Amino acid sequence: MSQKISDLVNRVYREYLEPMDDLQSYTTLKTEVNATATEIVFDGDLLTQEEEDAMDAGTIIECEQELMRCKSLDTVNNTVTVARGVLGTTAAIHIVDKVIKIAPVFPRKNVFDAVCDQIKNLYPTLFAVETKSIVAKAGYVPLSGSTDNHLIAPIKSISQNTNFSAGSDETGTVFSGVSCELIDLPNPFTYTDDDGASQTITYSNNGPDNVKAIQFYSVASGHTVFVTFKKKFVTPTQEDDTLSTVGLEDEYEPIIMTGVAAQLISGRDIPTATADYITDQMSVNTFPVNSASTIRNSLLQYQTALITQARKDLRARYPEPVTINKIAYT
Repeated sequence: MSQKISDLVNRVYREYLEPMDDLQSYTTLKTEVNATATEIVFDGDLLTQEEEDAMDAGTIIECEQELMRCKSLDTVNNTVTVARGVLGTTAAIHIVDKVIKIAPVFPRKNVFDAVCDQIKNLYPTLFAVETKSIVAKAGYVPLSGSTDNHLIAPIKSISQNTNFSAGSDETGTVFSGVSCELIDLPNPFTYTDDDGASQTITYSNNGPDNVKAIQFYSVASGHTVFVTFKKKFVTPTQEDDTLSTVGLEDEYEPIIMTGVAAQLISGRDIPTATADYITDQMSVNTFPVNSASTIRNSLLQYQTALITQARKDLRARYPEPVTINKIAYT
């Protein structure tokens, strides 16, 4: 399964968007390109004469997530002069042997943005889960992790103990449920810590604009409490982000992929080869598709079926706690 967002993007291409027998015209970089260079040196041996001529003025080419517009072509020296970072993309450094696609049907930036959209839209139907180890104390405990502002509600809260009133924790003893409440605070939030020093928590990353704190009941200060939270998925900011950081489990990958394919296909006529390829791929999953015109709707139906199964799994593993006056009793 995928480890990074880049792996997930590649899987979308491999399983839905780029049939192996109908690959787009491409070549590779012969020299490294910095973020300001306008002359691209490519490997002419990978192109036919017609494909090379297609890189003349006005053509859009792609390297990683950057789109470039060709301005002039030198077929003798295998160089093309380009305008960098066009159509809302950003000029970046590209190393030797990176692939250059000519007039890509599905630009990589579009696929990455669609992956981000699909991840963001999974909540509230599905949610991520995170367990945190928190030491209880009188009053509230501010949470200052890099993505703690994405926490939604506690699902389960337990502490390993022998005697709550004595504040003791011992390995090998019983786990007991602890009641707790998740509190929304203004961002930034300033408070006084146990040493009397002023501390400020500020969330500046993407996501909800608030600070989270948790308050425990029926447990003495000093106990280590293991709290499992329902959490919004963290929207990726780059392809190197890991799926675990985002909050995606393995079973969510097909949900994301089918949603991305449907989202991208809805905005254009599907090339015949791609339509046939997607039909074959869905048939492998025993999900029939009648014709190219129904592919988008079939993808969305397939995605709904996958979401339903994933939601059943979540409900089985994490039953909703009883909540009274916003206090979760697990």
